[in-house]
Amino acid sequence: MSKAISIIKSSTVPVNIENIDTDQIIPARFLKATSRDGFGKNLFRDWRYENDDDNQPKKDFVLNNPIYKGKILVAAKNFGCGSSREHAAWAIKDAGFNVVVSSFFADIFKNNGLNNFLLPVTVSDAFLHKIFTAIEKNPAAELNVDVDKQTITIVATGEQETFDINHYKKTCLLNGYDDIDYLLNMKTEIETFEKTI
Repeated sequence: MSKAISIIKSSTVPVNIENIDTDQIIPARFLKATSRDGFGKNLFRDWRYENDDDNQPKKDFVLNNPIYKGKILVAAKNFGCGSSREHAAWAIKDAGFNVVVSSFFADIFKNNGLNNFLLPVTVSDAFLHKIFTAIEKNPAAELNVDVDKQTITIVATGEQETFDINHYKKTCLLNGYDDIDYLLNMKTEIETFEKTI
């Protein structure tokens, strides 16, 4: 299955909370596994469920509300702060998200996301407010994220903003390359260069 990400057009799950840290994304007690699979069920665990024993969902948390769904998570400012655990990106990706939108990301979370084919899209505070407003008006409101053009668009209004992404990571996302795949793709160029030295 291809890991490539090019255009993601999807409805969203809005978590309008600032300063969401990695322990809130995936609590430390669930970090025992080393495989990337299975972390999604414990995404925002302490906010989603009453306790660990009965899996009783909290009705007022957005991930438990069936009207919100999609491949794009929209969060308030300063997402992914706290510890550097890569499991936070694993949990979000395993829960079915391809994109996280916020007006600010912790650098380590941002890098962990990109390394796991989870695209962090940084927008201005004003544009983030417009996104949340669009979702409030229509929970099924869609965003269109174009990796190649580096744009994010509110589909209903056509309002658009550009976002930055490292050129190397952009190439990896568009082609589904991890670091090793990227080097293997350059094998011919590397061999040609080696002959010149």
